Amino acid sequence: MAKSNRSGKKATKRKKPAVPRDKHVLYERSVQCPEADVRFFDRIFRKVNGKPATLLREDFCGTAALAAEWVRARPDNRAIGVDLHRPTLDWGRKHNIAPLGDAASRVELLEQNVLDVIRPKVDMVAALNFSYFIFKRRDQLKEYFQTVKKSLRPGGMFVLDIFGGTECQDLDTEVKHLDGFKYHWDQVSYNPVDNETLYHIHFSFPDGTWMRKAFTYDWRMWTPRDVTELLEEVGFEDATVYWEGADEDGDGNGVFRPAKRRTPERGWIAYISGVRR
Repeated sequence: MAKSNRSGKKATKRKKPAVPRDKHVLYERSVQCPEADVRFFDRIFRKVNGKPATLLREDFCGTAALAAEWVRARPDNRAIGVDLHRPTLDWGRKHNIAPLGDAASRVELLEQNVLDVIRPKVDMVAALNFSYFIFKRRDQLKEYFQTVKKSLRPGGMFVLDIFGGTECQDLDTEVKHLDGFKYHWDQVSYNPVDNETLYHIHFSFPDGTWMRKAFTYDWRMWTPRDVTELLEEVGFEDATVYWEGADEDGDGNGVFRPAKRRTPERGWIAYISGVRR
């Protein structure tokens, strides 16, 4: 789970009816667009392998919104979601998986540590919403990447997202106005010595009520170079950063292309991928 996407990665979100005061619903409507993620995954996997991926593992899956969208996309797609938090998995089963109907049988949710799961072998592992930032030491992140590599079939891909920019050092609150509520991304602390940071997500409503600290993130900010170097170190090939383009107003346009050099920005979001040969 993570910050608001200010640069447009999730900008294709559909307008939805009035929102219930459920923190998971609010979160999904604020920052997630699994439809866009699935389209991106399809594009990069086909480019490498000449065929679509079928079996996806969603690490740190939370409510398994991505896993649900993955099986919804094609009748032969299957998904595995991995998370440590049973109540959130249970919520996902009820609200995201059960509504799939017959397709729900193609989703398996595991209450396990992502460091322990290496089977079954999958075509793609996704770690989105910056959840791997919970690993604050390099050796921890390396161990996770090694585990992912063991989980992949030949030609399999590991996809992560990442954010950064100069504003990530500002102790400030970003407010996003959505249908029926406001999303508040609150940066409480940042330590430039070790790059550790603390964030809260709050929600507020038109009647003046709040849902404070709905989510809290105690993270280390990793850079694209940190991630790509570690991917290569554990044996992934073709480690690639995909940067988002901009529209006429300078806002993110939702189109991500490989990039090796970019100019500084106050805030950005990117994907990173690696291939197991």
